[in-house]
Amino acid sequence: MSTTFQLDTSTSRANPTPQPMRRLTVPKIRQRKVDGVTEEPLVMLTAYTARQAQLLDPHCDLLLVGDSLGQVIYGLPSTIPVTMEMMANHAAAVVRGSYHAVVVVDMPFGAYETSPKDAFDSAARLLKESGAAAVKLEGGEAMAETVEFLVQRGIPVMGHVGLTPQAVNVLGGYAARGRSDAEAEKIVGDAKALEEAGAFAIVVEGVIEPIAIAVTEAVSCPTIGIGASARCDGQVLVSDDMLGMFERVPRFVKRYQDLASTISDTAAQYAQEVRDRSFPGPDQLYQPK
Repeated sequence: MSTTFQLDTSTSRANPTPQPMRRLTVPKIRQRKVDGVTEEPLVMLTAYTARQAQLLDPHCDLLLVGDSLGQVIYGLPSTIPVTMEMMANHAAAVVRGSYHAVVVVDMPFGAYETSPKDAFDSAARLLKESGAAAVKLEGGEAMAETVEFLVQRGIPVMGHVGLTPQAVNVLGGYAARGRSDAEAEKIVGDAKALEEAGAFAIVVEGVIEPIAIAVTEAVSCPTIGIGASARCDGQVLVSDDMLGMFERVPRFVKRYQDLASTISDTAAQYAQEVRDRSFPGPDQLYQPK
């Protein structure tokens, strides 16, 4: 029996409610790929708040507390300024709001690159403060030693190859990767290095489809595609992109809803009713007994 937190609408507080379901585990995710095949693709979405986690959790195998929260939540220009405090706080909220999915938290830029020991200190802090099950870090072969160091010390790691947003200043933008033979070979090599180091899954982002397929076939652990290929072992999107919260989204995003328009229209209706004094009405007021 696991525990989630349901929001009490009368107090706006989160109250623990037992759920008759055991949370998925990192080994269960890794075991979904057998002999190079994942029969049922893994479903992953980003989540940043307890309520968002509650709504997404029943449908997902993994919830990613992505450093994309820098742009989505805080309005930052990139993921570079995101801090450990941001990641730990939002990850803790997502853990509280979920009971089924494996919660993975991004390691922010500057928290793991210096040395394996620094990476361990950062990862241990994130898991302690949030209760998340695993961390994700960007980089391939250069990060393999760090991944191995973490895994050997009990910290599950999800890798990330291809387009790595934390390296946007080096890459020069968010263009698809793998168009040259040299870059394609490096991406596949990076994925192999992460697998050998012990990564339980690897995000493959923003690469041309043949390379995403090559990576998926080259490693025994699951690949999670984003702007990659339907033949990856799973998929992830930024939830706010998928839900239509922004006017512009990357080409690889499918907008399943247009919540931005719904919210804007609803706010406009509220504003009009306030201005014409039709809200609050009798149903929203306390009357003398």
